[in-house]
Amino acid sequence: MSKELSHTDNQGKANMVDVGHKPQQIRTAKASGFIHLQPKTIELIRDNQLKKGDVLTIAEIAGIQAGKRTSELIPLCHPLLITKLDVKTHLTDTGVNCESFAKCIGQTGIEMEALTAVSVALLTIYDMCKAVDKEMVIEAVHLIEKTKK
Repeated sequence: MSKELSHTDNQGKANMVDVGHKPQQIRTAKASGFIHLQPKTIELIRDNQLKKGDVLTIAEIAGIQAGKRTSELIPLCHPLLITKLDVKTHLTDTGVNCESFAKCIGQTGIEMEALTAVSVALLTIYDMCKAVDKEMVIEAVHLIEKTKK
């Protein structure tokens, strides 16, 4: 693990990393996160009874949209040629688990896109349920794996 920050210059100022010398590779990343919900909220989602609509489907679409816009949201991220971005949500007894898979052909990793997709999907669930659940907690957003070939 490198002990130097890659996104700062010699004076400690923000710096977009030059990846021009790196080879084009197939890169993937998987991320996950969870939102704790009250039992009544879980029941409303399961029965599709929330006024804003189908929570899980809308969250998945929002996650995909956000992942595609990561370089616009996070200042030093490179725009990538994303070839696949998938977001899946799973209702559990205590909330919703969200997982993403992102794939690109490029010179830098796609983990920020996978993490952004999960984060926004969970935030979308929060937004759609905030009228009925004041105790929601988003947690454990993390990278599961990243690869390059």
